[in-house]
Amino acid sequence: MTFADLWKLAWRGLTRRRVRTLLTALGITVAVASMVIFLSLGEGIRKVFTQELGGIGPDIQVSLTGLSQGMSLHPNVPESTVDELRALPADLGITGVTPVVMAVRGGMDPRSSVILYGLPADQGITAVFPNASVQLGRVLQPGDDAAPVAVIGAKAAENLNLKIGSTLNLNRRSRVKVVGVLQPGSGLTDSFIFLPLKALQDSEGAENRVSLVAVKLREPARAKEVAGVISERLDLEAETQGDMLSFMDRAMKISDAVRFGISLIALIVGGLAVANTVMMGVYERTREFGTLRAIGARPGFVRALVLTESLLLALAGGVGGLLLGLVGIAVVNAYTQNLAGIDAAALTPRLTLLALGISLLLGLISGLLPARSASRLNITEALGRL
Repeated sequence: MTFADLWKLAWRGLTRRRVRTLLTALGITVAVASMVIFLSLGEGIRKVFTQELGGIGPDIQVSLTGLSQGMSLHPNVPESTVDELRALPADLGITGVTPVVMAVRGGMDPRSSVILYGLPADQGITAVFPNASVQLGRVLQPGDDAAPVAVIGAKAAENLNLKIGSTLNLNRRSRVKVVGVLQPGSGLTDSFIFLPLKALQDSEGAENRVSLVAVKLREPARAKEVAGVISERLDLEAETQGDMLSFMDRAMKISDAVRFGISLIALIVGGLAVANTVMMGVYERTREFGTLRAIGARPGFVRALVLTESLLLALAGGVGGLLLGLVGIAVVNAYTQNLAGIDAAALTPRLTLLALGISLLLGLISGLLPARSASRLNITEALGRL
């Protein structure tokens, strides 16, 4: 018996009961697709943060509580910290110090959720987000220091139905007028609403306090070193872009493990379906296996035949799962693009290989018991069975 005979017999065995084979493959397809969609969320969010934080934002972010301690947006850092940072030795290479107040506004509809970002009007948005540019109206200007004005991201403008001249209610006592809309393109700033620092401090009741201080360096490569000096001298949390990306990566890995655990239940069910289908095939084809043994096929060939059927079934389900997963990812991204202007899910090469690898492993494990049973059939009993 040749390798070609093995594949030919395996294919014939699967197509003999087409409906059963199709339903089993469909079960694996759904299980793999659910895993792909769940895990693609982690891949997509990780990709967004890597791209966004890697090219924009402060080199160092100074706050009272860091990400590892559950960083709070509540303004709890004394504004005097700005002067303390500016007074640090010049050899640290600090070129920009920007106090920031942040607040979240949201409703029952996720599309109405936005981040309010207050910073000094004389420094402007580009002090922290250098790639931001205005599409309509104007940016914040030095004269806007305490003025009730706002520049909004493109997605925030769309979701909240705002335009130049619109009035935005921050709370019952504070209102601002939209004077500019940013160019779309950044998944982070598209949902931001930028206000003068003093205006947001007044709105939040946070006089002389900020949420964090953004620090720019002449040499960003020294960020880790400078952050250490800041933490030691000012007794504050100083985190670099690398720290933030590392924290997000750890959080995503934990999230991935949870999502994979949920998917594993569906995968186990799919594996049991494969084992059941292949075992039933072995029982129904007892005479066929007996005949193969009688004409010279060794037990190893029969075992390989059953395992090949199991692997083909799992591979078909795995490929189908990837295709169905792509459809699911497209639906998720269509929703998140409309919501926040980002692709929250991504099918990466490593996720593709993981899905196919798990599918084949599922097929291999599911086929072991049926293959063992088929290879140990007694030839005389097999040929004599009706």
